[in-house]
Amino acid sequence: MINTGQHPTVTQVYKARQFCESKGARFTLLREKVYALLLEQQGAVGAYELLDALKLTESSAKPATVYRTLDFLMEFGLIHKIESTNSFVACHHFDCNHPVQFLICDTCGDVTEIQSVGLKDTLDKQAQSVGFSVVNQTIEAHGTCAACQ
Repeated sequence: MINTGQHPTVTQVYKARQFCESKGARFTLLREKVYALLLEQQGAVGAYELLDALKLTESSAKPATVYRTLDFLMEFGLIHKIESTNSFVACHHFDCNHPVQFLICDTCGDVTEIQSVGLKDTLDKQAQSVGFSVVNQTIEAHGTCAACQ
């Protein structure tokens, strides 16, 4: 059994494994490695950056391998895709279904996930007023973080 008191990444990977298993999905070693790589990043990371990092331990890793793994991790809410930069960031509270808003620093690349109270309801009401049903929502705000100002 993993000692979850060691390192935050180890703890989060353990929680992700438990979460996937509770949903009847296999959290393979490759999925674990990609998720851990994302957990250790300050900002969002592109698929090819992940591939380069993964090749350090998995020499046979290919782009398709990484994309399939990213698809799995997104399906289970373990990561989010930053649409504006075509990159990925780990989600630390995957065990809840939540709308996503990101604050993205254009200087250092840091990505902060926030939950704006009432934003989803406002968006849903405005969409409904024009006969639209929102299925998925990601809001990205670009700017400068406190450390870079």
